[in-house]
Formats: sequence, C-alpha cells, structure tokens
Amino acid sequence: MATYKRILLKLSGESLMGDQAYGIDQTRLSDYAEQIKEATALGVQIGIVIGGGNIFRGLSGAANGFDRVKGDQMGMLATVINSLALNSALNALGVKSRVLTAIRMEPIGEFYSKDKAIESLEKGEVVIFSAGTGNPYFTTDTGSSLRGIEINADAMLKGTRVDGVYTADPEKDPAATKFDRISFDDIYNKGLKVMDLTATTMCKENDLPIVVFNMDQKGNLLKVLSGENIGTVVHA
Repeated sequence: MATYKRILLKLSGESLMGDQAYGIDQTRLSDYAEQIKEATALGVQIGIVIGGGNIFRGLSGAANGFDRVKGDQMGMLATVINSLALNSALNALGVKSRVLTAIRMEPIGEFYSKDKAIESLEKGEVVIFSAGTGNPYFTTDTGSSLRGIEINADAMLKGTRVDGVYTADPEKDPAATKFDRISFDDIYNKGLKVMDLTATTMCKENDLPIVVFNMDQKGNLLKVLSGENIGTVVHA
C-alpha cells in the first residue's frame, strides 16, 4: 500500500547531468524513469515538475548580464526540454505520460489547465508540468508548490542529491545532522534552505507537506511511497 494517493514529484534539473558538466545524462534519466514506473505500479497518481539547471538558470544568466525576464524565459524553455526527455523515457518503458506547458507551444506540449491535469492523473497518466508558472521571477520550486496545490496532491516529494534536511549543508559541514521531521516554522527560524521562501510559504499556507529525499539513489522513490523513513518530512 502506498502512503500517498497523489503526489507532486519535484526533480532537480542539475541532477539530470549525472557526472556530466552539462545536459542530460542518459543513465540518470533512465534511472528516474524506472523509479517513476515502479511508483505507478503502486497505483500512485504522479505529477512532476523538473528544473532546468542542467541547461540554463535564469538567476545565473542575470548574474552574467542577461535581462532577468529573458533569462527566466530561457530557464522555462530549459524545463520544457527536460520534460520532453523524461516524457520520452517514460513512454519507452510503456508508462503513459503527457507534457503540459505553462506557456502555449503546441504541438510541443498541451497548454496547462487544472481540469486537464486531474483528468489525466485519474486515468493513470503521469503528468509532467513544464515551463514553470509561465512567469518570470518564480522558481520551479514555486511552480511545484503551485501545481501540487492545484492538483490537490497529498504531498510534494522533492527529489534531490541529499537524503533530507540537515542542520547545515552536509556537503560542507561533516558535523551536520539530519532531521527526520521538521516544521515549516522551524525551517524559517533556523534559516534552512529547503526551497525558496515563496514556495515554502505556499506549502505551509495550503497544508502541503514536503518530503525531501535522495532521488539519485535508485529505489528511494518507491521506499518513500511505501512509508520508509529515509528522508525528511516538512510539515505544518
């Protein structure tokens, strides 16, 4: 039995690079697709938002002289590229999935609507939400929160390269300790960076819990959905 009936899975674009310096690592993409297929076998309805940091990040572009709005729009298009790649990998495994875009770009993807997304989820399709919110100045974390709330997800599962929320960055501080559970208020008070402030606030105000876990460890998505305590639950 799965712990959740419907989830919003947030994937890191940067993790798609694998050991590469740029772009999409085919092995990592296949690993993600296989984990998602395992999750659908449990009967879990899955919506996905994937970042674009392996191709282009709007904030990084702005720091290098790009106009912020244009940079963010380039970042949105990067998420569409990643979404199409994941869509293709899932279809190759026999998993029905579709890409919805926050910006009109048929025939690349269908224009997003809540009703269309929920109808697809209820038919057992994996729905991949791309192009962020369609607006500049909003991250894909915020896009994940928005879509998770709109589709009435039971939880947002944030797949990262670390296995949860720590007292400090575990890659920089070997003394950092992991939380099994932590409240949104403690995230604020301790200054911990789980997601950006807008995204975290939306989850708190709409009672959407976040589970932070290491998606790069194959099999972890299934473990989270089966109720194993392998990540950190952020709750109201």
